[in-house]
Amino acid sequence: EVQLQASGGGLVQAGGSLRLSCAASGFAFDDYGIGWFRQAPGKEREGVSCTTASDGSTYYEDSVKGRFTISRDNAKNTVYLQMNSLKPEDTAVYYCAAASIAYYYCSGDEGIYDYWGQGTLVTVSS
Repeated sequence: EVQLQASGGGLVQAGGSLRLSCAASGFAFDDYGIGWFRQAPGKEREGVSCTTASDGSTYYEDSVKGRFTISRDNAKNTVYLQMNSLKPEDTAVYYCAAASIAYYYCSGDEGIYDYWGQGTLVTVSS
């Protein structure tokens, strides 16, 4: 059974930090690129960040660049999203996803992702 379990969300004040985790099982984690997406109330889902399978290369959406850091620990089958300097506009449900095609290159195009987790809610207060 394929599982991608996002956790670590919660309520935080603007300027604060959270670390999200995505624990994977049931597939060859080391061979998949992993992406983080988010969907804010009334907004479309958007790509936030991703990391490749081959060497852990990373991508960041412009609005989070310099504030968020994605990393992967293949020994733990886990991907993290460290979120610093949080803003109210970061409020969203955050999802992790896995893409076999993202072995060498990943993107924020949700169409390339094979597996999706259930998401975790991040709320940033003013």
